[in-house]
Amino acid sequence: MKDVMGLIFTGENDIHLGELTSLRAVAALPIAGRYRVIDFQLSSMVHTGIKNVGVITQKNYQSLMDHIGSGREWDLHGKQGLTILPPFLTRENMGVYAGLLDALNSNRNFLRLSTQEYIVVTNSHTVYNADFSEAIQQHIDTGADITLVYSRSLKSTDTENATYISVDENKTVTGMEIGPMVPTREGAFMKIYIARRELLRQLVEQAAANGLHDFDRDIVQRAINDGTLKICGYEYTDLAAQIDSIQSYFNFNMSLQNDEVRRQLFPAERPVYTKVRDDMPARYNNEGKCSNSLVANGCIIEGTVINSVLFRGVKVAKGAVVKNSIVMQDAQIQEGAEIDHCILDKQSVIRRNGRLIAPAAYPIVIAKNVVI
Repeated sequence: MKDVMGLIFTGENDIHLGELTSLRAVAALPIAGRYRVIDFQLSSMVHTGIKNVGVITQKNYQSLMDHIGSGREWDLHGKQGLTILPPFLTRENMGVYAGLLDALNSNRNFLRLSTQEYIVVTNSHTVYNADFSEAIQQHIDTGADITLVYSRSLKSTDTENATYISVDENKTVTGMEIGPMVPTREGAFMKIYIARRELLRQLVEQAAANGLHDFDRDIVQRAINDGTLKICGYEYTDLAAQIDSIQSYFNFNMSLQNDEVRRQLFPAERPVYTKVRDDMPARYNNEGKCSNSLVANGCIIEGTVINSVLFRGVKVAKGAVVKNSIVMQDAQIQEGAEIDHCILDKQSVIRRNGRLIAPAAYPIVIAKNVVI
């Protein structure tokens, strides 16, 4: 797909993730033992053959920039590859966009200067491993102005921003609900848009000139109701997960202990690329025990790990017990400590003989660099 560009908006839906996103964007949130959320959007772009990708950032984007770098891991470090679009600062917004429409309007020069005919716009809080080629081809074949990618299995805990659509037998979107308490539409919108680049630019500029702010409500939903644009839907049938709350983040990571879930998310033909970190393989001493867990390289396991996800460089000392927990990069669980249903951010430390036990419905979150 040489005539398609990509754009990833990294700004929305972090309010319910609490301390996990206090110092980072949702796109930079560690996930699945060695990845960040944005790895899945970037890898999907690459598998589609997209070579011109823009990443719209907002506040707290330093961690994201450090992870992405020049885009070399995704083979996006060429002449027209990865472009970081930092926040457009004003006294009013302080580097935080009001939404996708505001972000697109602030970066319309990137749209204007790009040369590809079509564009794929995605959010950064939905995890999937996709090839958009079929969706783009359907967009062209149906003559759609905008194609919305949706899933019938996607679940959202953020009822305020969740969007649902209905699609008829001709792939035409017949209705859209935004933030319903009880959805009546069957398709959960994945916040993936396909359009002609020039049309998108014109729509954004016209909407901004008329004082509009919400892309879905003011452009897409209005066009569906008025029939002013042809809006079509493409059903995505593979695995997709929304990371919009602490509970959804915890549940998704725990689900990766299932072999079938991992096979769906990491098919051999579509590897997920990420920043390389050279580490020794995980090491287990004679007392170390591990069952039904994901353990990344660089970990040292001297205690017991059960039903957990351990990121790179984690150390579980002798006599320590880690159960049903997510432990991020370079965290330490010292001798005799025990955690159950916890999320430990990077470089956090649970001191000797400490105990953190939580119910499954409300996991405890320990912020980055905190010592308990």
